Amino acid sequence: MIKKGNKKLIVIFGVLFFALPFFVFAYSSGTQSKFYLEQDFDKNDRETLYATIRYVSTNAYFYLENQWWEALPVGKRDALNTKLADLAKHFDSEIYPKMTDTYGAEWRPGIDGDYKITILFHQMKNEAAGYFRAMDEYPAIQAPGSNEREMIYLNTEVLDNLYPESYVAHEFMHLITFNQKNRQIGKDEDVWLNELRAEYVPTLLGYDAEYTGTNLQTRVRNFIDYPNDSLAEWKGSISDYGIISMFGHYLVEHYGINILRDSLSSSSVGLISLDYALAKNNIKKNIAEVFTDWLIAISANDCTLGEAYCYDNDFLNAIKVAPSLIYLPSTQESHLSLIYAIQEWSGNWYKIVGGDKGLKVEFRGLTSKSFIVPYLIERGNKIQSVNFLGLDGNNQGTIELPYFGENNQSLILLPVIEKKVSNFSDNEPVWRFSLTVSTFKNGDSGNEEEPKPEPEPKPISQMTIAELRVKILEIQQMLIQLLAELQKTKGTVVDCGKINNNLYFGLTNSAEVRCLQEFLKNQGSGIYPEGLITGNFYFATKQAVIRFQEKYASEILLPLGLQAGTGYVGGSTRSKINQLLGK
Repeated sequence: MIKKGNKKLIVIFGVLFFALPFFVFAYSSGTQSKFYLEQDFDKNDRETLYATIRYVSTNAYFYLENQWWEALPVGKRDALNTKLADLAKHFDSEIYPKMTDTYGAEWRPGIDGDYKITILFHQMKNEAAGYFRAMDEYPAIQAPGSNEREMIYLNTEVLDNLYPESYVAHEFMHLITFNQKNRQIGKDEDVWLNELRAEYVPTLLGYDAEYTGTNLQTRVRNFIDYPNDSLAEWKGSISDYGIISMFGHYLVEHYGINILRDSLSSSSVGLISLDYALAKNNIKKNIAEVFTDWLIAISANDCTLGEAYCYDNDFLNAIKVAPSLIYLPSTQESHLSLIYAIQEWSGNWYKIVGGDKGLKVEFRGLTSKSFIVPYLIERGNKIQSVNFLGLDGNNQGTIELPYFGENNQSLILLPVIEKKVSNFSDNEPVWRFSLTVSTFKNGDSGNEEEPKPEPEPKPISQMTIAELRVKILEIQQMLIQLLAELQKTKGTVVDCGKINNNLYFGLTNSAEVRCLQEFLKNQGSGIYPEGLITGNFYFATKQAVIRFQEKYASEILLPLGLQAGTGYVGGSTRSKINQLLGK
């Protein structure tokens, strides 16, 4: 199933199959039928409804819910009849032939003995655009509530969309998958890969060619908003759809549609089936290596670094994920110890900027899981090289870059774990690693050349945008430190039982941030798994604040018109925290 802007799937019921005699029923326009629904998705929580065929095409019956149809004005009905006829034309001439040619057919003539499928439009809750029920492919005696048809369900609101064909094609892919994978091979496909194939269908059919208003545009936004989601953990959220769409487009663009087709026909599922498809097509990479390449591509998106490190699609070749920032002030030597938590098969990007000295980064995996750590070196607003950190048997490795601040703009690390390949749940564990980031005076490290003279400061008028941004961060850091000293001078005492000031990313050595971290830690590992009490408001604290905000979204976010947490501790967030603290 898909969701509008964030679509989800109801799938897979079982793999049992009854061989029953078939009787062909011919339906015509105006025929009324009763249907069982997926109650959780119906706008009015109904279990059944009556619908009438409003159009019959070569390959489908198009049913519209009676209650909804009868409430429409006559003019709206006429417009919908025209749109339905156009949609049926697209289904017969484009969707059905191209999809069945690529992936194989749905069950024909199927449980109902009819070569036409049923497409039912009914009112659904706002987050749902459509779904498929595998139980309809089983006799009602075996699966009570089965409609005993090859059918898919679409939200009536889809008919107002610029590209309703995309939604129909998405759900039809699930109908094909049931026949090709569940029924013929006897395997339940991993939900994330089932959805990935369906998400790519609009592009396969050319419905994403204009980009504006398309499914692809929606998915790009979903991914940019939530880039750190795990590929294989499936909760049906917009972040799930964002990552599978971006990775699916990369996979097909670089290795062809045969990868998706051959994985569907494989006797395996999920990642293992993709490895099978890559090998079958003589590709000398496994799916883990492809995923690592994609992590680099979505960060650099530059074909000059290697053909694997970019998109060719005109709408995707400018996308770059925004890394989490680790800032080093240039006014002093720095030493930071940071702990992060990531899930397997997820993208995580950490960008080290600032500092005018040598840079040393020590990576340590805090688990037996083996990490892969690509890293990118940026200079002049362009990635100069792609590298891989060598890790020892203890999951440890070191990067040392003399004259980092003079020669380079940033270092981006992309740690990833890709060991688990099956039996994923909707709540995969996190795995921790630490970064120790420090600077050293140029010439102090080992076999260095003579120290270079300190360069004259560059005038602001000659700075690039990137250099100006770094300078602004330095000034902000100095202001934070000065304010902290001022607070000490005034003898201000912070009440650790109450948050009085707005808190935000970048604050360091703050007593109120410590109070915040203590509060978040007490909310449990689901909110703040790292549980660090440092007084520094960095990435882990920001993510914990986001989780807290989204847990109490109805009180914190919705009154402000926000759908997702921001990580900024403003008035509404402080109010909720202080309420829970009893203040």
